Amino acid sequence: MTATAWRAAAVLLVAGALGGCGSLATRQAPPEDVAFTPEPAVETARQAMLALSPQWSFQGRVAVSKGRNGGSGRIDWQQQGDAYQVSLAAPVTRQSWQLSGGAGQAVRLDGLQGGPRSGGDAGQLLLQATGWEIPVEQLAAWVRGMPATGAQAARRGFDAEGRPRVLQQDDWRIDYLDWYPPEGERPPLPRRIDAVNGDAKVRLIVDEWTLGQP
Repeated sequence: MTATAWRAAAVLLVAGALGGCGSLATRQAPPEDVAFTPEPAVETARQAMLALSPQWSFQGRVAVSKGRNGGSGRIDWQQQGDAYQVSLAAPVTRQSWQLSGGAGQAVRLDGLQGGPRSGGDAGQLLLQATGWEIPVEQLAAWVRGMPATGAQAARRGFDAEGRPRVLQQDDWRIDYLDWYPPEGERPPLPRRIDAVNGDAKVRLIVDEWTLGQP
């Protein structure tokens, strides 16, 4: 199979797999203007608590699009230090794909027609395989409301309770639209996130967070 044909098949497979779950709502209000301010003390404390849990996971629903290509489905993200394993699945069609990498290991993408693919950059691997632009390496930090390390300096704005409201980094704007309140030793964590970079969009609703061992 040629590279062009393989990429076309990959796009159809992933879009079809995710499309079987039904899509998240696509209409939304324009991003509101948020003042970029220094990090408040309550956010510094929240990040310090998160640093105590290098092993974490979440399950939820995600919608991704890049131009006319897009779809939605279930997401399961498992993180252990720098290593991650991300699964996307469409229960109706029973199709899925998995992305794993980090901690010095090569990135591996499974579930595509033609067999697994490997590379050194998760975002580039997904873009080449599916035509979608998803900042996987940065999302591990962004999904928890934190700026990504090893990237451009971030600009941030905070809500009335001192939680992140908007984060701009590496040409992406991430809006934190809803939060889970603190529970026990768990600090506040995002419930709903919208990330946009031009015509690339990632919308995430987290149904469950787990910090530490499940």
